[in-house]
Parts: sequence; structure tokens; C-alpha cells
Amino acid sequence: MRISVQAAALLGVVATVGISVAYVPGGPMQTTQKILKSSNQIVTGPGDRDSKLESLKGLLRDFLDTKALGRQSMGKHLDGKTTEQQERFFALFRDLFVRTYVQRLLLFDAPDFAFTEEEIQGDTAHIGTQIVTPRDRFEVDYDLKKAGAGWQATDIFIEDVSLSANFQAQFGKALKKSSFDELMDRLERKLHGKKKESKPAG
Repeated sequence: MRISVQAAALLGVVATVGISVAYVPGGPMQTTQKILKSSNQIVTGPGDRDSKLESLKGLLRDFLDTKALGRQSMGKHLDGKTTEQQERFFALFRDLFVRTYVQRLLLFDAPDFAFTEEEIQGDTAHIGTQIVTPRDRFEVDYDLKKAGAGWQATDIFIEDVSLSANFQAQFGKALKKSSFDELMDRLERKLHGKKKESKPAG
């Protein structure tokens, strides 16, 4: 069974580190290695699904720059939106991105994982990795940016396909059929189980 692009994306975030390579302490590669190792320890460690889910969400929340991912994913559709609308989207997108891929993680065993390259240009970096499963090999790359004293992932590429571009296509398709606020309402219900409010009679 071939793992989907989205499933592979998740595995790229949480797969175990299979090799040891020396890099600049605190640099983008070492940061990524540390996150992957910690993620794998959570997945393979004690605790039930819900506790692992919460631990992974907490860990990845600082590594993934979901605001940058969300801005790229929504693109021009954020133009002209109020501060309140934008803040609502970024909050929902953070939950959507982290929860979706963390939940998918728990469906798979960690594959073999190897680093292939580290390219640093100023305050941005590109990390190349490979995920090896029994039947497939995936190229999974990360774009990172320097954030304070650390590094955060601003995009993930599966076989050269950007995840933010993938989300952008999904949002663009949805917004052809509904308004921005209607899409946010659907995301709210999906993520938090809130029911659609009924309009008053008359």
C-alpha cells in the first residue's frame, strides 16, 4: 500500500533519526534532528493515544511556524480581511495542521530516516531528508528560518511538492463555493465540534 503524500508528510516530521552526523550546535539540521528524535520517543514511549497526541502537539508547536505556513496556504484570500478574521484563521490553521498530521502519525510505525543535505543562506535553511518504508522511498525537505535563538520550519516538501501549496489549492477550491467566514466555521466545527448556530425565526 502506497502511503499518501499527506501521510508521508507527517512521517517526515516525526520519523526517527537513523544516522548520526555532526552539525553546528543549535543549527537548523541539529534542531531538526532533535525534534525528530523527541517525536519518536513520544510515539514509541508509554502512554495512550490521547496523551501522545497532546505531547506531540506541544513539541511540534514550537518547531512548526504555522503562521508562515498558514499565510502561504491562504495566500491572496487573506487580503482585505480584518485583524479578527486573520487571527481566527491562524488559530484554526495551527490546530488543523498540527492535529491532522500528529493524528496520522499514530497510524504508522516509524520508518528508516536519513539526512541528505543542509543548505544555509543567512537566516534561512533547507534540510534534505529521506524516509524509507518497506515499499517506498520519499524525499522530504524542510525550509526553515531563524527565529530568535532557534529555527522553525516554514514549509515541508514531499517529492518536491510544497505542503503549503497543497493547502492553498484546497482552500482555493473551497472558497470558490463558500465565503471566508463560512470556511472558518467549517474548520471550527471540524476541529472543535461546534455546531452551526441556527438563525432566529422571522
